[in-house]
Amino acid sequence: MHKCTSCNPTELFYKILISGENNLAHLPQLQSYLKSNDLLVNTHENIIVVRETAVAGLYDYFSDLMEIQYIYFKVDGGEWNPINEVIELLEIKWIDQVILKNNIIFHIQPIVTGRQEVFAYEMLARFRDDDGNSVAPYEVFKAAKKRNRTYALDRVCRMTAVRNAAAIREKVFINFIPTSIYSPEHCLRTTVQLATQLGIPFSQLVFEVVETESVDDIEHLKKILTYYRERGLHYALDDVGEGFSTIEVLEQLMPNYMKLDMKFVQGVSDDPTKQAAAKKFLTAALQVGAIPLAEGIEKWADFEWLKEVGYELFQGYLFGKPSPIPAVLAKK
Repeated sequence: MHKCTSCNPTELFYKILISGENNLAHLPQLQSYLKSNDLLVNTHENIIVVRETAVAGLYDYFSDLMEIQYIYFKVDGGEWNPINEVIELLEIKWIDQVILKNNIIFHIQPIVTGRQEVFAYEMLARFRDDDGNSVAPYEVFKAAKKRNRTYALDRVCRMTAVRNAAAIREKVFINFIPTSIYSPEHCLRTTVQLATQLGIPFSQLVFEVVETESVDDIEHLKKILTYYRERGLHYALDDVGEGFSTIEVLEQLMPNYMKLDMKFVQGVSDDPTKQAAAKKFLTAALQVGAIPLAEGIEKWADFEWLKEVGYELFQGYLFGKPSPIPAVLAKK
């Protein structure tokens, strides 16, 4: 079962489990206080449900008057966690504003042919907080996962990327996190509709499966990619050679593009082990009709070797670093 999270962040409700003889003795007084201040949403035996706005004050109350080792919390059907971990969740509430205010810009990195001509651009999300400070993508996605906002973040990134694609007018690779999508028909419909509204040919869009999250349910991923394929959209597998992207999975998913992980690319020109791996994945890609793409190229010798053995597309600092979309291409 793939749990749906909201397209847009909404207020979180916390279930708090109170146990321990001393703690339970304080419970009636606590419930009375919460009710009188309109902070209590629900209560059942030794479990109280409160709005997030009440949690910070409650933590202080627990710390002063109760034994916090006997108190646990969970959010939106998640797992029970020790109450002393709640502060971290409150501190990353900023991710909600990143999503709601769409504090996202995109950089693009070229993907080139063997003749070093631009074939496409990969669109890479960059984030800012309310003060305009840059926030590392890794921190953004980590915060989104902890607050159960992964789908909301993935969706706003996809939609923003599609809007930028209308301005770029070149083929673009757009990342998405498959584990955030519980139902392709529901979760991806708005993306397809937006592309149609903007008049973007589906052939211009390549959706790239990234491994920000580990994909264990291959059948679910196949369902997502089938949804794309049936609508004429192309898709790529990123970081092939790592995680779930084994040759067997490559054969099951039959992507339009296969992106060889950079650990097999960098230094491949003089490393027999990497050469063997690069050739193995190249053969597998060609067998399923996928265009082989090598990413992370920084040295000319590696580019020449990969081109010689049959790789068709290339990406890396050798051809260009991620950079802001040029003003002439930016959407007015």
